[in-house]
Amino acid sequence: MFIRQLNYLVTLAKEQHFARAAELCNVTQPALSSAIRSLENELGLVIVRRGRRFLGLTEEGERVLGWARQTIAALDHMKQDVSASNLLSGTVRIGVIPTTMPVVSMLIATCRTAHPMLSFAVRSLSSDAILRQLDDYELDIGFTYLDDRTQAGFEVLSLYRERYVLVSPSTAGKSACSGAGRWDALGDLPFGLLDSSMQNRQVINAAFRRAGVQPKVVLEADSLLTLMSNVQHVGLHTVLPHSVLSVMDTTRRDAVTPLEPELTREIGLIAREVASRPPLVAAVWKAAKNLDMQASFDAFLDAPRERAEVPTAVS
Repeated sequence: MFIRQLNYLVTLAKEQHFARAAELCNVTQPALSSAIRSLENELGLVIVRRGRRFLGLTEEGERVLGWARQTIAALDHMKQDVSASNLLSGTVRIGVIPTTMPVVSMLIATCRTAHPMLSFAVRSLSSDAILRQLDDYELDIGFTYLDDRTQAGFEVLSLYRERYVLVSPSTAGKSACSGAGRWDALGDLPFGLLDSSMQNRQVINAAFRRAGVQPKVVLEADSLLTLMSNVQHVGLHTVLPHSVLSVMDTTRRDAVTPLEPELTREIGLIAREVASRPPLVAAVWKAAKNLDMQASFDAFLDAPRERAEVPTAVS
């Protein structure tokens, strides 16, 4: 009963609504409320602030919630560890920044080769949301930028350094897109870029500022697929990590221009730092170490190319 009460509390804190939490827990609302009141009685404190609706947790309730998340995570890890001697199974929850969504499949494919019974829940999130959900035990692993802010207090595995490229519409012509270009030559191009709240966009904005360029942003989106669709159908240009070339139609790669000076960001996995790594996290970690993403992605840019001018704006 105690574990069930903790599950109810965690769900209630996430949903902020008694009825929705009860539905997710497959119980009636009175049953969920009664279980949480019973937990309060056992602990001798008030956890939930109540009115005619859910009003949040008390200060003591927030502390109990933190322990509840840790307890549930520890129980899950115990179950994984006990079953690890057999065929490893369960669901790995991975938070992925939008620019790595196209390539997380490489990691999943390698992991499933070794552990075919594993399932994966992949969420597209900002880097800040990934850190927050790792801290709240809502994610097992983050696939994100690596820097001093993200690495503090986490276990880290570097996978590759992304290199940024200009992706242009096919109408720009092969000869216009196959060579290296410069950031300071892009001021007249119409762009579609990721939302300004995302780290990827902030990095690109900084590169434009250093080059003294104010980009003409026609479209902002939170999806790489949306950006690529608008490059193809609207005639916009965009700036993407070179890792995306691995999932791009080979007939479109002649519309890719390496940018100078080169802009790079380190990408990798992060997980909560614990004394004993949970079996599911360990399985993904081992699979990632068997990948050479850097060589795979660099091959798309380091192949011989004819040098040409940066494309001009589409009229």
